[in-house]
Amino acid sequence: MAEDRKRSREEYERGLPDYHDPTGRFGGAAPMYSALSLRIVLAALTVVLAIAGAVVAGMLGATWAVVVLVVLAVASAIDLGWVIHRKRRGEPG
Repeated sequence: MAEDRKRSREEYERGLPDYHDPTGRFGGAAPMYSALSLRIVLAALTVVLAIAGAVVAGMLGATWAVVVLVVLAVASAIDLGWVIHRKRRGEPG
């Protein structure tokens, strides 16, 4: 299980192992580390494309599509903010 103690700056700089991988460390495999830079690029791209899609859907009069795309853009913006926070905290990736 995950530890309840507060992590040190050095632990974040080394990187945190992925505890969500059920096969982690099986057969001597090293734990995986998060690809934060890739997540930043993908989240930013999703925000831009969702906003552009909402604008196009709005011009076409598809209100339901606008709502879905705006919700997607907001969720991606929140994810983008959190991943940037983790990256600035010192986690590698």
